[in-house]
Amino acid sequence: MQTKVSYLSDLRFNLETWKRELRFHFNEMDTFQEKLEEIAGREYDKRATKPLERFQNRIMIERNEISKLMHRCKKKMQNIAYADLTESIDGRLQNEQGKLKDDMRQYIRMHYELKEEMMDFFSKWL
Repeated sequence: MQTKVSYLSDLRFNLETWKRELRFHFNEMDTFQEKLEEIAGREYDKRATKPLERFQNRIMIERNEISKLMHRCKKKMQNIAYADLTESIDGRLQNEQGKLKDDMRQYIRMHYELKEEMMDFFSKWL
């Protein structure tokens, strides 16, 4: 049972870490949106318009993904709070954690790709 409690504590730590990171990324998207609006308000040629609109769409998509992942983390925290301490560690909780972990890795990879593209765009147009 002590092993199970330690395992659940580790899962809770991972989830809290992911939630903090997702909140940071959500706030970062607000900052990027402000910079895009600043660029849109300037008199640039049409070469800036297309990528600007594409980035705005990608920000909306990313915010949606963040919301979905946050919801999954909260749901997982609820599952941990009501976990059966007699249930096998190799069971449902571990399987659910693996899928969420993979999805977080994929999201983080995509986030940093978007961030890099946006930083290149900002350096060109700001």
